[in-house]
Amino acid sequence: MALSTPPIARATMLIRRPVAEVFNAFVDPAVTTRFWFSRASGRLEPGTTVTWYWDHYGVSGEVTVTALEPNRRLAIAWPTPVEWTFTPREDGTFVSIVASGFTGTDDEQVAQALDSTEGFNLVISACKAWLEHGIELRLVTDKHPDEMPGGE
Repeated sequence: MALSTPPIARATMLIRRPVAEVFNAFVDPAVTTRFWFSRASGRLEPGTTVTWYWDHYGVSGEVTVTALEPNRRLAIAWPTPVEWTFTPREDGTFVSIVASGFTGTDDEQVAQALDSTEGFNLVISACKAWLEHGIELRLVTDKHPDEMPGGE
């Protein structure tokens, strides 16, 4: 069976904080490191390329900002496109993350989309816990504890 449409990964969540605070959580590594990666070479700014590091796994990845509309939209190439939209609401901010552009066979594309869906749902949930309650859930770190070099 062939794919009729390319698969995408999607994660959505209401985060009960103001849109400026939620948007900043994804562009400012001082905040993002509380729920996602270990460190970054810089803040996400229009047209920049930064490196994100997951020191606990001994890996890193380069991301290039392809669009940045403060408090509304963020898009990166990592290496596939990932886009965040931030919708202000009376009760907080609704965040949507969509990743697309997966490559390979149909089975490989579906596997990548499923993996990305799981990963971005962990990230957005960890962000919610941090921003709403100040709790570092360590979801990303604890996802694959046996893959950490030398343990943590």
